[in-house]
Amino acid sequence: MSLVRVEGVSKVYLLGEQQVFALNDITLAIEEGVFLAIAGPSGSGKTTLLNIIGCIDTPTQGKVYIDGQEVSGRSPDELADLRARSIGFIFQTFNLFPVLTAAENVEYPLLQRPEIGRAERRARVRKYLAIVGLERHAHHLPNQLSGGQRQRVAIARALAIEPRLILADEPTANLDRKTGQDILDLMKSLNRNYGTTFIFSTHDRHVMAMADRLIRIEDGRITMLAMKTDEHWRAVRPSDMRHEQTGKVRP
Repeated sequence: MSLVRVEGVSKVYLLGEQQVFALNDITLAIEEGVFLAIAGPSGSGKTTLLNIIGCIDTPTQGKVYIDGQEVSGRSPDELADLRARSIGFIFQTFNLFPVLTAAENVEYPLLQRPEIGRAERRARVRKYLAIVGLERHAHHLPNQLSGGQRQRVAIARALAIEPRLILADEPTANLDRKTGQDILDLMKSLNRNYGTTFIFSTHDRHVMAMADRLIRIEDGRITMLAMKTDEHWRAVRPSDMRHEQTGKVRP
């Protein structure tokens, strides 16, 4: 079963009296455990697609399934609960609360989960700050951290809810080349070691090179689907975006 399935999804905005298709009849399936890049120029629709997969936005037409459950018809409160439990987010601008420490920023999404007690919250904060190498910076405010460190806090925050899916919107856009590569290496390591599914939106060729699945989108339409085999890209159909933990393509 696919972790994410998108069927005939379109997103239409009104510009005056004109309809503008941000997405136009998108269909694809994404298996658990992939490291996937959605690539395209600015205005291509990649961020809109990412937001619809992440239940931040809703389609004008079509259906979205997360772990086999249709989510496109759910209420805003139901979508918020799904995001709080199942989907982590990483943004290019980090989106950290400036008045909260690194530890408090990581803990914040857990406060929306009343079933997680204080001791468990604190244990998760320590665990995931350690995983991203920032245990010694737990009490630092964002303005006391470098850009790369702030992005690591954002990654720890996304991991803290222990999601099966993490969505990253241009996660290296505001970082220098070396720091961006370090962040990509960290996320790739998390993908391999924990099996967490990562989906990126990007126009950075270095991010694309790290991916094992690639979706190219232009003018709201998918122009290419590909998977990496033996370091080479192979075009596939939407139904063939499959994955195994070995990284091999299923026959």
